[in-house]
Amino acid sequence: MTTFTEISDNPAISVCFKVNVDGHDLGAFTTCSGLGAEITVEDREEGGNPGFVHHLPGQLKFTNVRLTRPLGPRPDQILKWMTEASLVGRRTTAHIAACAPDGSEVASWTLDGVIPVRWTGPEMNVESPKVCTETLELAHHGFLFDDGASAAPAVATDVASVTIDIGASL
Repeated sequence: MTTFTEISDNPAISVCFKVNVDGHDLGAFTTCSGLGAEITVEDREEGGNPGFVHHLPGQLKFTNVRLTRPLGPRPDQILKWMTEASLVGRRTTAHIAACAPDGSEVASWTLDGVIPVRWTGPEMNVESPKVCTETLELAHHGFLFDDGASAAPAVATDVASVTIDIGASL
């Protein structure tokens, strides 16, 4: 059981998110959103029992990750990587590390099968003096873990038939 002392000694307060994609250091971001997964659920009503609905698990889906940061001295850093990724057409691996104020890594995620989806540059308006930001959106096939396991669905190499009997006996 985790004690209060352990929690306060290592708080999960992140100051930035460092992003590296297959050796390309994309720098630090101040916002990271969309790290998530969901299993779609298909509802099937049972014919003989009107008060019961079967909830069947469907596909495992991973949400797009959005990273935002203030515009820095190297705004072309992301665009160069996106251009290279689109020309090669190969999915890559991305490592996102949440870092504490002292630069130490608090938590990290490794994304498998990453492709860039969108880069949004700054919106500049002299009438509203705000910090100019850029946003990078990534799609991926799942998460990789330290032990080499993957949360990404395996690609089927052979066809198997599975029959599930949900019928009611009379």
